[in-house]
Amino acid sequence: MTYTEAVDFLYNQLPMFQNIGAGAYKPGLDTSHALDEAFGTPSKAFRSIHIAGTNGKGSTSHSLAAILQCAGYKTGLYTSPHIYDFRERIRIDGEMIPEDYVTDFTERYLSMNLDVQPSFFELTTIMAFEYFSSRKVDFAVVETGLGGRLDTTNIITPELSVITNVSLDHMAQLGDTVEKIAGEKAGIIKPGVPVVIGEAEGKVREVFESKAAIEGAPIIFAQDTPNECALVGDTCFYSLHRGESPLYGCDLKGDFQLKNINTVLHAVDTLGFLPDEAVKAGLASAGRMTGLMGRWTTVGENPRVVCDTGHNIGAWEVLSPRLDSIAKERTLRMVIGFVADKDITGVLALMPKNARYYFVAPSVHRGRQAESLRRMAAEHGLEGKAYGSAAEGYAAALADSEADDMVFVGGSNYVLADIPALKQ
Repeated sequence: MTYTEAVDFLYNQLPMFQNIGAGAYKPGLDTSHALDEAFGTPSKAFRSIHIAGTNGKGSTSHSLAAILQCAGYKTGLYTSPHIYDFRERIRIDGEMIPEDYVTDFTERYLSMNLDVQPSFFELTTIMAFEYFSSRKVDFAVVETGLGGRLDTTNIITPELSVITNVSLDHMAQLGDTVEKIAGEKAGIIKPGVPVVIGEAEGKVREVFESKAAIEGAPIIFAQDTPNECALVGDTCFYSLHRGESPLYGCDLKGDFQLKNINTVLHAVDTLGFLPDEAVKAGLASAGRMTGLMGRWTTVGENPRVVCDTGHNIGAWEVLSPRLDSIAKERTLRMVIGFVADKDITGVLALMPKNARYYFVAPSVHRGRQAESLRRMAAEHGLEGKAYGSAAEGYAAALADSEADDMVFVGGSNYVLADIPALKQ
């Protein structure tokens, strides 16, 4: 089996959320436990931090992994989805899992003839855990795929749980209210294991408090005792110790990092063993060290090109004020696409009215057709043209741009994946 054949099997022979959406979601942990047992319970071979949340969990995961690495720990990182390469999901000290390991694991799985029918995410989670175990990592930072309580990753018992926030997303799988979604994400709270909550209000906060009380888990709400943070341009500066002025910068850009960094700093405080120098070094180079992409990432100048994978209303509540402000100062061109099985009415209502839109369709099976998106957007006062592909829409935006314009590319992760020119 070649690497291409292995990845083709993972993508096309196993139910994959990227391709078929809800049909790939398998609630329950029986298959995960069976796979874990078949491969020698690698989930028990390393210390871990478990991270859930609607928005910000990727940035939080990558930041904590970079800090652990700077502190001298051999650090695994498991996140999803990927943008360009499957191996982005599984890293040790920032380096992607080797192609031959992916191939070898897939061959071994097929040779076992197990009496289970895993999804793509179930099998690749165990692949990640076995890789971390085989390479004897000290820590693994593990991001949930969807939800928490019934997510495949929830077979680990971490040193710390982190839940960044809750907003409406994946409602078909997790519930149609923020309280129900919070209940699913609260499922990663384990007996006696501390949990840091980035932000939560009202009934969502009550859900977390109740679950923590049941499990005897110390709970910390980062928003209650915030570290000083400030945004200068696109860069978030923060203080390590409360009461100090924001002195140190983070290389992950964008407004959302103000909340993410505060959550990360509380996670560091709760762990209690990571030195200040590792925190400063990790946050200063988190993106470069861990390969994180698509978080208000600048990939070109003259015109400036910024990519962001904000795909739900929680993300756009943060993105839209910044984009509105930019559109008042210069011509803003928006290359936007989404998947078809997601309610984007609230997202479209938030998008800047005075931008110029290039509507595109992600190439995955679930991609919303560009013309359908254009018609929906027009109902919200957003004007533009539909294009046959993301690459075509991006090329048109660049061709139309003057040097001082800005091009924003985003919405679905899959839009970025369809534009190889954006890869750094």
